[in-house]
Amino acid sequence: MQDAILNKLNAIERENNIKILYAVESGSRGWGFASKDSDYDARFIYIRPTDWYLSIEDKKDFIEVPINDLLDINGWDIKKALLQYKKSNPTLLEWLSSPIIYMENYCAAQKMRDLLPAYFSPVPTIYHYLHIARNKFEEVMGTDQVKIKRYFYILRPILACMWIEKNSSMPPMEFSKLMADQQLDCTLVNEINKLLEKKTTGLEIDIEPKSPVIIDFLRSKIDYYEQYLKTVKKGKTSDYEALNTLFRETLKEVWDE
Repeated sequence: MQDAILNKLNAIERENNIKILYAVESGSRGWGFASKDSDYDARFIYIRPTDWYLSIEDKKDFIEVPINDLLDINGWDIKKALLQYKKSNPTLLEWLSSPIIYMENYCAAQKMRDLLPAYFSPVPTIYHYLHIARNKFEEVMGTDQVKIKRYFYILRPILACMWIEKNSSMPPMEFSKLMADQQLDCTLVNEINKLLEKKTTGLEIDIEPKSPVIIDFLRSKIDYYEQYLKTVKKGKTSDYEALNTLFRETLKEVWDE
């Protein structure tokens, strides 16, 4: 499948006259809890020739490929990516830490990783993960039987909130690293591990009765972070200078070859 994804990325480059700077897995396979029938969620950052940016027109800054049952693939232009990076966009920052990298041909992604301490914003990132967890939790509470994957779509953002509160840094993408960073109740850990094994050996549609242990943990953490966010300040806003430099350097690196 990796060869198929690389072939598709190479075709996207040719068809759109772009260079892909960085391409990764962004979904459950990157998170570490894919089911046997999980699809592939490939995301990439690309750059166009210099002249494309020397225009007053508003132009499309992303590329989408029709989704099929096995592969979901799309990408952002480097300028769009850097604007989102300045906002500490968690989706983009997760791409930069993905354990599954399909392409990394130039220096842009590493430079973005190096600049992260200056641009990462803990409070908006907690808001992002809490919003995901709260919405998914409400969906779960409206049912008696829960798809196993739904637990992990809530557990992962909650553990990400806990990581940020503890470390003031962008949480890793992998669920296992988020779990290892926390001292959780043994009963809870055992319940999560039991469901994790079922998730990774089963199918996306597999369901389980509600787990009181996990539900109580999730409810308490959602309530906690809703209160926590009322007590913390957003923090400073980083400027454009370093990102403008990164953009110009990347144009030169890619197209002066």
